[in-house]
Amino acid sequence: MTVFQPAPFGLPSDTGGKDLGIFLPIANGGWILSKNKPVLDGSYAYNRQCAVLAEEAGLDFIMSMSKFRGYGGETDHWNSSLDPIVLMAALAEVTSRVKVWTTLHTLLQNPGVAAKMLATLQEVSGGRAGLNIVTGSYKGEFAQMGAWPEHVDHDQRYDLAYEWIRAIKALWTQDSVTRHGDYFTLDDCQSWPKPETKPFLVCAGTSEKGMRLTSEELDAIFLSGGNAVELAAASRRAKDIAAEYGRTIRTYSMLTIVFGKTDAEARATADHYRAGLDEGALRGMMRAYGFLDAEIGKENAFVEKSRSGFMAANILGSPATVIEQLTELFEVSQTDGLMLIFPDYLTGIPIFGNEVLPVLRDRFPGKVKVMANG
Repeated sequence: MTVFQPAPFGLPSDTGGKDLGIFLPIANGGWILSKNKPVLDGSYAYNRQCAVLAEEAGLDFIMSMSKFRGYGGETDHWNSSLDPIVLMAALAEVTSRVKVWTTLHTLLQNPGVAAKMLATLQEVSGGRAGLNIVTGSYKGEFAQMGAWPEHVDHDQRYDLAYEWIRAIKALWTQDSVTRHGDYFTLDDCQSWPKPETKPFLVCAGTSEKGMRLTSEELDAIFLSGGNAVELAAASRRAKDIAAEYGRTIRTYSMLTIVFGKTDAEARATADHYRAGLDEGALRGMMRAYGFLDAEIGKENAFVEKSRSGFMAANILGSPATVIEQLTELFEVSQTDGLMLIFPDYLTGIPIFGNEVLPVLRDRFPGKVKVMANG
């Protein structure tokens, strides 16, 4: 097994032509709101198996979300979840090559605390750490802890995130940091050890303000889009904004894959999941996002998609069909990678690794620079 060697600070490391990874099922129920889906318990044992399989399959990264309250319903969807920082540190020890990306909420973690946690994960993983930054949208989830700032609106949450990530970067590179901002105060704040290489930074902010935060400060963005054409437009926009700041950025999306021996079998499986939609869990998810608030006013594409039972866009079919659809997706959208979801990861990852991934590596070859921007 090849051991991943980190690049010098701020310089690129190499992967295949597209960055392909998995969204770990760290909460019970996974990413399908259905009473008919395979049982995923969200346990460490299950996620450890997923990480090892991802490494063996040759995938590039594994990522965990951060969740503090589930959606309930008949399936108790996401009522039990693991802490992403502790989990990814543990999974870094059972892997040696795959990148380990965790998640933090800017509303919940002081930048001084976050800087040390990520520096530690970077050291534990030998330079493979990454951070998915979430600026906040889970009103019901945060309100239970008294952590939902009613006075901070959508755009202000991104202003807070600017302060947050810039403070963390300063703590990673400077002996002492003093900053008196609108949201955080640091007085002669020190954080050691410093990471030898900056963790890879990603975000899923797709509003104009969110894209600007990501394009100016981070390394990659997760985009939403109903089809490859919409993804292409979003990807161009993110990269154009990054170019305004003299930077480059990688663009990713999220996708559920349902395999079948035949396309008809895969469609029948997906129909079975949809037929078992957990309406209670869907209502719980809508409450968590605060869709009755005047600020939002209407459901977003994520909730609309979830009415089908799937919490992400999906591709259904035999391995051959999945290959062709992913090829078309990449060629049309010109995005740089995918974070994959499977109804059952222990069967889905090996199929993807053995039958799909080798073909994609051949079709999208070459050394692609995955920048950890300064």
